Amino acid sequence: MAVIIINFKTYPQATGENAVRLAELCQELADEHDADIRVAVQAADLYRVSQAVSIPVYAEHVDPIDPGRNTGFILPEAVKAEGAAGTLLNHSEHRLERDVLERSVKEAKDAGLKVVICAATPEEGSEVAALQPEFVAVEPPELIGGEVSVSAAEPEIIRKSVELIDAPLLVGAGIHTGEDVKVALELGAVGVLLASGVTKAEDPKKALLALLDF
Repeated sequence: MAVIIINFKTYPQATGENAVRLAELCQELADEHDADIRVAVQAADLYRVSQAVSIPVYAEHVDPIDPGRNTGFILPEAVKAEGAAGTLLNHSEHRLERDVLERSVKEAKDAGLKVVICAATPEEGSEVAALQPEFVAVEPPELIGGEVSVSAAEPEIIRKSVELIDAPLLVGAGIHTGEDVKVALELGAVGVLLASGVTKAEDPKKALLALLDF
């Protein structure tokens, strides 16, 4: 069974009540197709989404802080209390210095969160795998948000990631179809991480069904 994580980012189609509706759709299709679909949402939407669905809900980011005087930061314990099962870290849109990443992983794990660490290259993925995340997600930045998937354009990246990374591998960037998912799995990944292919789709249900057709 493939792991499919949908990153809601801050798209209006996946914010507020729209986030709840999209998560409920993910829940519906996960149940109907016995699929492992997970969602990553903004901190502001964590509680409402986690209350609406039983599929795993992840925070899009947490900060390496302890409870206290940290105005404006995202406390790992807080997102856990809001219903988060885990968090993304080091996404290409929110890159972290290595020492910050290490502290973020530790604080997240201490709070009981699972961690998905994003990496731009197989080599970076190999390095961050030493932090023992739940998954390493390799996403070539140049393909993120595009129409061509990493599975189609750069399958060698997936092969190299499987070879180098000592952790369960997700791949992302341009993922749209079941064929994209199928290729990723055949090359050794355990699933995919994607965003706009679902969140910005005219028909999100159709887009999700396409991903499950592999």
